[in-house]
Amino acid sequence: MGFIERARCRLRGEEGSATAEYAVATMAAVGFAGLLVVILRGDEVRGILTDLVRHALTVG
Repeated sequence: MGFIERARCRLRGEEGSATAEYAVATMAAVGFAGLLVVILRGDEVRGILTDLVRHALTVG
């Protein structure tokens, strides 16, 4: 059995693993986005961000 044939045999067992990894990463990103939405909906956080933007846009 040659080098290329051995490599093909080894890689066959990992078919679809990249898709599964993308799915896990996507689910983690969705969970993080949901957490950010919950945090940013709070009045205290909204006030802090509003003050930060006002301060950044103030000239002088």
